Amino acid sequence: YKKLYRNLYNPLFFLDAYQNIYASEGNMTAGTDGKTIDGMSTKRISGLVDKLRDFSYQPQPVRRVYIPKKNGKKRPLGIPSVEDKLVQEVIKNLLESIYEPTFSKFSHGFRPEKSCHTALIQVKGTFTGSRWFIEGDIEGFFDNINHHILINILRKRIDDEQFISLIWKFLRAGYLEDWKFHKTFSGTPQGGI
Repeated sequence: YKKLYRNLYNPLFFLDAYQNIYASEGNMTAGTDGKTIDGMSTKRISGLVDKLRDFSYQPQPVRRVYIPKKNGKKRPLGIPSVEDKLVQEVIKNLLESIYEPTFSKFSHGFRPEKSCHTALIQVKGTFTGSRWFIEGDIEGFFDNINHHILINILRKRIDDEQFISLIWKFLRAGYLEDWKFHKTFSGTPQGGI
């Protein structure tokens, strides 16, 4: 796939992204820039597209907060700026159009129109005689994703260094915790798109 980056010049993709994310309760939580999705306008989207077009766009560090888990521990959550969420949503839509058709029909996690419920329906319809299931979780998975491996996987299908560079910018944007900046060398924040 070549010339993906130029899709980021299309304001209609950002309006579609806005429609996908505006109703989410988390969008009324401000990122590090202090803005929420309230007051989003075509003028803000045009300004964002202009920054992408002249390559001056730079993702903001995410604001790190902690939310409680069932086991009493806390999970780090990264809250990106609204503009970053819009760009991430457009990127996600482009990546889904490339990768989604090739994913296994038995894969249900983090996919459009797939969930634990679709997995259960599939289990009910195809498995016979199962008496029990084991639930598993990879602890700290998203916090430890290797950026170089992820980018190399993307490069197998995507031949557009401007697009890849934008993903690098998001991975390396860092985070603010108690208003202190921290660099990110691995992982991807949970809480963004």
